[in-house]
Amino acid sequence: MSAGQHSRSLRTVLGSYPTTEALKRADTNSSAVAFDLVDVKPVYRAFKPMVREIAFDVSELAIVTYLQAKAFGKPLVLLPAVVVGRFQHHCMLYNAERGAIGPFDLFGRRIGVRSYTQTTGVWLRGLLANDYDVDIDRLRWVTFEDAHVAEYLDPPGVERMGADKDMTQMLLAGELDAAIFGTALPGEPQLRSVIPDPETAALAWYQRHRVVPINHMVVVSRALAESRPDAVRQVYDLLLQAKRAAPAQGDAIDFTPFGIAACRPALQMIIDYALQQQLIARRLSVDELFEGLPTGLGV
Repeated sequence: MSAGQHSRSLRTVLGSYPTTEALKRADTNSSAVAFDLVDVKPVYRAFKPMVREIAFDVSELAIVTYLQAKAFGKPLVLLPAVVVGRFQHHCMLYNAERGAIGPFDLFGRRIGVRSYTQTTGVWLRGLLANDYDVDIDRLRWVTFEDAHVAEYLDPPGVERMGADKDMTQMLLAGELDAAIFGTALPGEPQLRSVIPDPETAALAWYQRHRVVPINHMVVVSRALAESRPDAVRQVYDLLLQAKRAAPAQGDAIDFTPFGIAACRPALQMIIDYALQQQLIARRLSVDELFEGLPTGLGV
């Protein structure tokens, strides 16, 4: 039974972003809840214990991890609160010292990605398949970690590297033709984006789709949602207050949408991509993702 059911202190994992800093500094506060903040770096290392052990009351979670957790019946409830969202076009790199590679040059190439289910990788495979007409099943995928959800196994043909292998070093050495990175891109100047002029390409993609790709949202344990729905409402309100307290970004695009309606377009797209890539066995509905949410939250 999680700690939050017996006290007001909720065992919580959140990364440090402009939109979470006010909550983590307790600049926003509530008489209903308090947070026992657990520092996990990088934050994705909290995702496996959350879906496998329900190790926290409140946790940031990659959206593809949540889709798979939902598909396998894990006792989690999704809040319509995005803490990480970004365009993904710039996250696939190649080594320019070994010749140029664009999206249409990827056939038969070895592409590294931390995990086959990594959310950035799922978005990029979706972009390649649906916007660049690349047959992603004919690329050679090389991974370094398993899925957060234990029940999911990588597709046949996906190659797993040993723990002694480093993806960036393999890319620099020519053992990989390209690789997909997350938030922290390597800084070597010879590493270039497979998608040319990725910032312009991303904005053009946004104009077509009106979607900001979601990376991480926030979940709570089902036990907390059922036993303390008012506390879950407070958690959502505090996350929203923290977002509003963040410095203005000077950009009309909201990369961290809150509310079911605002999150729906990106969630529908990532469901489509996950189904295309056989990461989930059936098409989930957006509304199904929010089952167990306290009444009225995020509507």
